[in-house]
Amino acid sequence: MVTCIKYDEKLPFTTNMLRYHYQISEKRLHMTKIIIAVDSFKGSGTSEEIANYIETGLQQGNSQFEIEKVAIADGGEGTVSVVTDATHREVYSKPVKNPFGEAVEAHWGLLDPQTAIIEVAQADGITLIDGRLDVMRASSYGVGQQMLQAIDQGAKTIYVGLGGSASNDAGLGMLQALGARFLDENAYLLEGVPTNLNQINTIDTIQLERNLVGVQIIGLSDVTNPLTGKQGASYVFGPQKGANEQQVVELDEMIEKFADQVAHGNHANEAGAGAAGGIGFALLAFCHAKIESGIQTVMKLIGLPDKLLTADVVITGEGKIDGQSLGGKVPIGVAQLAKQHQLPVIAITGSAGDEYQGAYQHGIDLVIPSVSRPMTVETAIQQTQRLVTQAGRNAAQVIELIENK
Repeated sequence: MVTCIKYDEKLPFTTNMLRYHYQISEKRLHMTKIIIAVDSFKGSGTSEEIANYIETGLQQGNSQFEIEKVAIADGGEGTVSVVTDATHREVYSKPVKNPFGEAVEAHWGLLDPQTAIIEVAQADGITLIDGRLDVMRASSYGVGQQMLQAIDQGAKTIYVGLGGSASNDAGLGMLQALGARFLDENAYLLEGVPTNLNQINTIDTIQLERNLVGVQIIGLSDVTNPLTGKQGASYVFGPQKGANEQQVVELDEMIEKFADQVAHGNHANEAGAGAAGGIGFALLAFCHAKIESGIQTVMKLIGLPDKLLTADVVITGEGKIDGQSLGGKVPIGVAQLAKQHQLPVIAITGSAGDEYQGAYQHGIDLVIPSVSRPMTVETAIQQTQRLVTQAGRNAAQVIELIENK
């Protein structure tokens, strides 16, 4: 950009030259600052790895860029580490049960003496079961264990990241761990697993309520699905957890009956009730919780709004941008925040799916797919580093065009 400086005849020649030299030097000394805030590319790279690849590509395109990488999450896998790393808070690692009752070490963080953050994926994560999908048996019990651990540590507010779950038990296991007792018509104690949903006749919540006295639960969700129906937990997410068509129908019917029994249908249609296999509903109906946008809350907790005050360009992204990305995922959340600061936003993605152009109405200015020619998914995953680095170089060229406009 050429800067025109008007010559002031009232000033000496040397003063005018100093003014000219100062303004030109100031322009040259200003380095474009880029904030990289990307989600993980599932199966291909973590948020940190993808950000590193993009940074490499940007530097190859222009070594003068000032780059700051900000790890980001939306309530799913990685939320605890993202928030505790950004805030330099203490992380606890304690044993809990995985979806099949096996012992695993789960991490959760203490943000201050009375505020904890946990994530469903640490105890009920689909990554914990090595492909052994059994949605009729998987339990959220370990999530309740984590909550009790945080309460024992003194937490009065608990953020619960709702994402990446293996269970579809409407939070039954979690509630059991928190102290709820489920009894059949003969007053026999039932295990909190989906196959027992139809047998529940009585629910004893006395101990659960005692354990949660004075505790505020806040669910962090990246989805707004209701509990049941065609857009509910079983129909939308059940197949990802191994449910066949018959099991999807059975689960949805059993969970609907359970919801009517315990809450007369209340909360079942609230946004996020279907998150994490129905854990969202259990938090709302039994724990007096509220559910917030995961990405919006995480951005506040890690201080991203303040970081954008000194930025010139924002790069975000995820593995695939499509119609589902418009409902609370990382790229749209970051883009909408960036637009509050009038910043240009580039999204780098593994691939652009159906309806990806809808992102242009939600704050994203340009989508750059890292896969630009036909290849198998396996090949794309193997070449993630090279492909994303190249996308970073392409982004550098776009940014230079923006800066030289």
